[in-house]
Amino acid sequence: MSRILSGMQPTGNLHLGNYLGALKNWAGMQYSHECFYCVADLHAITVPQDPQKLRQAVRETAAAYIAAGIDTKKSTLFAQSAVPAHAELIWVLATFAPLGCLILMTQFKDKTAKSRDLELLGLYAYPVLMAADILIYKATHVPVGEDQKQHLELTRDVAGAFNRQYSVEYFPLPEPVILGEAARVMSLRDGTKKMSKSDESDYSRINLTDDADAIALKFRKARTDAAPLPHTLKELETRPEADNLVTIYAALADQARKDVLTAHSGSQFSGFKKELTDLAVSRLAPITEKMRHLLQDPTEIDRILVRGADTANALAGQHMREIKDIVGLWSGK
Repeated sequence: MSRILSGMQPTGNLHLGNYLGALKNWAGMQYSHECFYCVADLHAITVPQDPQKLRQAVRETAAAYIAAGIDTKKSTLFAQSAVPAHAELIWVLATFAPLGCLILMTQFKDKTAKSRDLELLGLYAYPVLMAADILIYKATHVPVGEDQKQHLELTRDVAGAFNRQYSVEYFPLPEPVILGEAARVMSLRDGTKKMSKSDESDYSRINLTDDADAIALKFRKARTDAAPLPHTLKELETRPEADNLVTIYAALADQARKDVLTAHSGSQFSGFKKELTDLAVSRLAPITEKMRHLLQDPTEIDRILVRGADTANALAGQHMREIKDIVGLWSGK
C-alpha cells in the first residue's frame, strides 16, 4: 500500500482553506493509503511562539484533524516533536541540500521579506526538515498544493542524492498528490491572496470554530464584483473573487466548478452567497461541534497523540537505524 505523510502547523485557528484544501482530502485517503498525519510543532517554532499556547494549539489542531474525519484507528496522528527521528534525519539530509535552492524557497523569501529578524537558520532549513518529515517514513506520496510543489521537489532531490551517494535505492522519490477543486482557497477579502491564519482580518477566512452567524456575516461581506455569475470558466479567469466563491461552493458540494456555473450562471451574488452560506454551515457545523466536544477532554487528545507517536516512533526509529548503518554513523554495536 502507498504511504502518505502530511501535516499542518499548530498556529492559530484552522480555517475553511485548511479543510477543503487538505483535511477533507486526507480523510478520503485513509481508505486507499497508509497515512501518517503530524501536527508540525517543530516547524511552528521557526517563528517565536508562546510555549503554553503552542502546546494547546497542538491539541486544538489534533482535534480539528479528528473532527474533519481523520480516523485514528486507520491513520497515525502524532505531534512531530514526539518523534526524535525527524530532527535527527534533518542533519543527514542537510549534507545533500544545495544552499542556492534553499534561499529560493517560498517560505524563506516570503517571511524574511516581512522581517529581517526572521533570517535565521531554522527558517532557512525549514524545507530540509520537511524532507525529513517525509523521508523518515519512506512516504511514497505527499498531498500538496501548487505552492508547496517546490518543497517536494527538494525532497526528491535530496532523496535521490542520498541514494546515489551510497549506491542504494533506500528512499523512494515521493510523488505529489495534487488535490481537487479547492487545493488553493483564497481570501474572502482579496481573491489574489491565499486564505491564511496569519491574515490580520478575521473576515478574510472562515474559521472551523465559527458559528452559523459568523459564517453568514463573513460570506455576506466577502468581496465580489458587480457582474452576475458568468456562464463559463473562461469568464472567471479575470474575476478572482467570483472564482474563489465558485471554487469554495464546488468543493463543499463535491461538484466541478463548471457544474456550479451551469446551475447558477446569471445569478446575482446576493442569492449565491446565501446558498453558499447554507451549504458551508451544513458541512462545517458537525466539525465545529465535534471539535468542541473533543477539546472538553484534553486528556483523551493527549492519549491519542501518545498512541500515534508510539506507532510513528516504531517505524521512524527502524528507518533511522538503517540510515545510520548506510551512512556509517556510530551505532554502538
